[in-house]
Parts: sequence; C-alpha cells; structure tokens
Amino acid sequence: MDASGSHDSNRKYYDAFSAGYEALRGENDPGGYHELVDELEASFVARFGAARDVLEVGCGTGLLLRRITRCVRSTKGVDLSPGMLAHARERGFDVVEGSATALPFDDQSFDVTCSFKVLAHVREIELALREMARVTRPSGHVIAEFYNPHSLRGLVKRFGPAGRIAHQTHEGHVYTRFDSPRRVRELIPADCRLIAARGVRIATPTAHVMKSRLGRSVFSGAERLLCDSPLRVFGGFYIVALEKTR
Repeated sequence: MDASGSHDSNRKYYDAFSAGYEALRGENDPGGYHELVDELEASFVARFGAARDVLEVGCGTGLLLRRITRCVRSTKGVDLSPGMLAHARERGFDVVEGSATALPFDDQSFDVTCSFKVLAHVREIELALREMARVTRPSGHVIAEFYNPHSLRGLVKRFGPAGRIAHQTHEGHVYTRFDSPRRVRELIPADCRLIAARGVRIATPTAHVMKSRLGRSVFSGAERLLCDSPLRVFGGFYIVALEKTR
C-alpha cells in the first residue's frame, strides 16, 4: 500500500481501516480521548450550523454526523471509502461516495461545509478547500481541520512509531501533511475570510493518558478550557471557520 495521497491509495487505506475504525471510538470509548475530540469538533460546527444544511466531507462511519445532526436542519455526508460509508448508511445517514477534490454536489448547496481528520491526508489541499467553498452558499461557512506541526500531537505523529490500523496496514501507509496556523491562512480560498478558530488536543500529550479516570478528568477539563483561548494555535488539531463572502 502506497502513501501517495492519491484517491486510490487513500481509498484503500480507509477501506482497510473501516473494519476496526470504531474499536476505540464511539460506544467503545465512553468519555475517552476520541469522544472528547468529537465533542469539541461537533460543538464548533453547532456554533455556525444551528437550523442549517450541513455537509461533512470525509464523514467516515458517521460518528460526527450523529452528533452534528442533533442541532442542524439537515446533514449529508461524502466519503471516498465504501467500507466507511457502509457503516454510516447502517446508521441511517444520507451519504454518497466521492472525493474531497471533486465534490459531487452543485454550487451553493449547503450553509455549512465541514471536514475533520481528512484534509491532512489530501495532497491537493487548495483544491479541496476551493471545492468546499464552491458548494457553500454565500454568507455560509466552511469549517476545516488541519494537523498542526507546532503541537504535542504533531511531534508524536512525526517522530513516533506509525500506529497499526489493520492487518498489514499502519499510519505510514497514508499521505499525511501538517499545516501550521500561519500556513492555514495562506490556504484560505479567495472567496472566504477567517472568522474563528479552535484548537483541539492542546494539553493532552497522548491519547493514552485519557484511559485512566484521573487522566480523563484532568485533560478533558483542560482541553475544554483552552480550546478557544489564545493557546488554540498549539492544538494538534487546528480548526478554522471561514465565511463565504460571495
């Protein structure tokens, strides 16, 4: 399996990942690291998507869609992995197969277009962001998450061992990019402007510390306190909200 960042290589990686993707997520990780990350991501979408039409790019198995659906008018998901989409459909979500760089939707179809844990694996990230802006209505919002090199998580991911995600498949088999908050500003499409940002995993050194009750109490509280503070620029996941200006 290669890590070129092509549509086919990413699809193979996530199809392999789909079988065990939720082993430590959702109901299998109550109150844990992944649940906290999902909560902070979904609540940021809720800030802009209440009673509006929302698209999630790279919806995976639908774990975030499940949270987002609670506070918006409608949701739709797109993902390049049939294996991931099968789980999302089992949950009853309206999802389609497609690529972040060629979204299968008309112009100005949604009020909010969001993407989490996906753009970091897209080599043509500028094209993906333009596509997200294209399908977003004027005065709507694009919410995009990036992997931040200036973070604890960035250090762990770049210099630590590649995590195993399936038989004969590990994180080194997928293309991964890191874009600093400064670089993110340079990637913003011409028809959008930055209006807000949030950092996730600012204080948590590794996901393992959330396995203990004390770790969950200390680090989840710290993350909720710091996510919208000036320290957000050190979040391992750096999320921006862009307003579509025209």
